[in-house]
Amino acid sequence: MNSVAEVFLAPGAPSVQRCARCGTVRDELDAAPACPECGGLLEILHGRPVDASGNVLDALSIKHAFAQHCCARPLGYASGVWRFESIVMPSAGSAITSHPEGNTPLLSRAALSRWSGVNGLLIKHEGHNPTGSFKDRGMTVGVTQAVRVGATAVACASTGNTSASLASYAAQAGIPGLVFVPEGKVAVGKLAQTLAYGARTLMVRGDFDACLRLVQESARELGIYLLNSINPWRVEGQKTIVLELLQQLDWKAPDFIVLPAGNLGNTAAFGKALRECYALGLIDRLPRLVAVQAAGAAPFAKSFREDFATRYTVAAETVATAIRIGDPASWDRAVRAIRGTNGIVLACSDEDIVDAKVVIDAAGVGCEAASAASIAGVRRLVADGIIQSADRVVAVLTGHVLKDPGMLIELHQTRADFANANRPIVIDANVAAVARVLRETQSLSITP
Repeated sequence: MNSVAEVFLAPGAPSVQRCARCGTVRDELDAAPACPECGGLLEILHGRPVDASGNVLDALSIKHAFAQHCCARPLGYASGVWRFESIVMPSAGSAITSHPEGNTPLLSRAALSRWSGVNGLLIKHEGHNPTGSFKDRGMTVGVTQAVRVGATAVACASTGNTSASLASYAAQAGIPGLVFVPEGKVAVGKLAQTLAYGARTLMVRGDFDACLRLVQESARELGIYLLNSINPWRVEGQKTIVLELLQQLDWKAPDFIVLPAGNLGNTAAFGKALRECYALGLIDRLPRLVAVQAAGAAPFAKSFREDFATRYTVAAETVATAIRIGDPASWDRAVRAIRGTNGIVLACSDEDIVDAKVVIDAAGVGCEAASAASIAGVRRLVADGIIQSADRVVAVLTGHVLKDPGMLIELHQTRADFANANRPIVIDANVAAVARVLRETQSLSITP
């Protein structure tokens, strides 16, 4: 694992953007979406944290500073992203554009522990963010950067969640937003948010990967500021999912952190967060990252089985629309994250993902379909003997249950073959009818 000198710049040094491929270093206010020299993805390097006098902060002092910047404390931020400002965007200043976001819960439900096979399974529910997904963590930082560089418009390609988040934060910042979505392939809840928040929605004849190619070309040729997760500042915001869950665990690292994987931005962000936390001494060991793809959109899982010897692309198809991506943009960053944490990549079938979603929903937690891939992955790894029942496991749910209401209607009302359907019951307007339904419900003996 890298030393602090390899992960951070000199104490108090200004942040820079560095190409992960060729090593070219650019100013932090450079608005280029990728390296102009080689086209590689950029990453952010920060100076090692210091106090107001320029003294290097040790691990205990950094933890104390994060705690003091939390919530309603005198020095605090309401945001669960910006309290980590010193290793996210130290020079953000008055440009910060925040709802606020973050401060999402770590949940525990007995039903999910039983189903997954992990005693005390913890769930980090990012669906509790303002627009209902983890994307808000990256978008608050990305839009803040757009404000700093004087962007006249911002844009993204999206399967739905990114577009909703961009539309909301762009509206708050007063910057015109364009979102590129695949025609007919975005859940109605996500599309409704995007339209409501005022972004111009471009429905592209093609899949997500076509949308991403088009928005990248448009950013290069038209000067639009690109806010997909290839944007390195988005990654800085998404790091805070890990920073926050580690803080919630009193900086005692779990054995596994399990997450859904589509475009691989979160996989990359989680790996970067863990490298930095370990280098700073905030944690004394690294959790294993587990990235879970849907079987119909699993190029990264296929490559993992071959030790990443080949970069694959696929024609993606899955009910988990948020991870229906066949050519993930953050591939190289994610490979580094998996290798650096002795991580695992696997694929779960749509059937397994839907089964997990039904259990998550019935436990009163709820999530969109793609989120459930993490719990399906935990169950699979328990069955394979890789995760043990006593291991400390955190599974990340990335989106809210209402992100895809169409799927809920299909499962519980439309599909005749879905055994776990909770169908609405039409009754006469009398107490006897209510009593009959109550008796039937009680006879099911559902364990809470």
